[in-house]
Amino acid sequence: MLDFDAPWWLLAGQLLTLLLAAFTLIATAVPILRAQDWWIRIFDFPRLQIVVGALLAAAGLLLLPDLRWRLALGVALGMCIVYQLVRILPYTPLRPKQVADSDPEGLANKDRQITVMVTNVLMTNRNAEACLRAIRDCGPDVLLAVETDQWWLDQLRVLEKDYPYTAYEPLPNTYGLLLFSRLELRDAHIRYLVDDEVPSFHAQVMLKSGEEVCLHCLHPKPPAPAEAETSTRRDAELLLIGREIENKDQPTIVAGDLNDVAWSHTSELFRRISGLLDPRIGRGLMPTFHADYSLLRWPLDHIFHSPHFKVVQMHRLEYIGSDHFPICITLSYEPEDEAEQEAEAAKPDAEDHEEAEEKIAAGFAEEAEEEREEAQEKQA
Repeated sequence: MLDFDAPWWLLAGQLLTLLLAAFTLIATAVPILRAQDWWIRIFDFPRLQIVVGALLAAAGLLLLPDLRWRLALGVALGMCIVYQLVRILPYTPLRPKQVADSDPEGLANKDRQITVMVTNVLMTNRNAEACLRAIRDCGPDVLLAVETDQWWLDQLRVLEKDYPYTAYEPLPNTYGLLLFSRLELRDAHIRYLVDDEVPSFHAQVMLKSGEEVCLHCLHPKPPAPAEAETSTRRDAELLLIGREIENKDQPTIVAGDLNDVAWSHTSELFRRISGLLDPRIGRGLMPTFHADYSLLRWPLDHIFHSPHFKVVQMHRLEYIGSDHFPICITLSYEPEDEAEQEAEAAKPDAEDHEEAEEKIAAGFAEEAEEEREEAQEKQA
């Protein structure tokens, strides 16, 4: 496999090629497992980066002396690339749009439109002016700011003049939420769905036309060593909302930093259970994280919605000093085309419902176990 008699630079190239090939193949195979451990689920995120790694490894195969290894690894890397591209391509303009563009009548009827902006401000970020500038550029009807503490609430209170309807839960643990709305909010309330450290907002938003839109705002913990050892509670929170939405024929929007990519198994399961659509499909990745590293980006901030809406515009906003870019979307409420839009939504089967129930139960069980362990530590 390696030519130990080759010059050192050629041998180093062969070794690097094998290491890169092994990494990309493992990174492709591991997330197929349904295990919730963070070190498995983390490979759901960098699918585009894995494709680049596989292409580089494929090019490096020319350095290998053994033709059989070249062919074997070439086939394996080719399968890896095809699999990853199949998962990514729906989120590029190469795929037809899942959510149609608003028709001329919808574009003209401003009273039936709603602009939603999601921004993860990064709690330690102190560039509030950049955030306020992005808000002015977007001009949202509804603004969700996540990872907000009391300092951020103090900075963003200047918005209250134009956004009289608010819901606040500032927290020092990076899971605080702030909701500002020009449109009337009804029954706005805070829930701790699965994790007692992670709030969520829920409300009815009144369009200027008088129609009600159900709004859910989420920011679950990511699967990461410093946050959560598994994705169990993140998945449970998302699917719990999906189950609540499933049997309601009401205009609905789910927005937030979901700490999951749109192409993950859980995100796709959520969309099947809830019947919601992803406006990114057919429009582009619009990656929002990590804002500081252009080669390591994927879409973590999402705005899903029911088939009642079409898209007027959707775009990623400028850098605000956070590790996330804000994202902004304007939706047009066009229920007369709901059936046409609904046909684009994936439908759940009995296996999907069973899996969702198992994940929700596992999320509550994990939270209960953590609470027991904390209680025991306090007693000790």
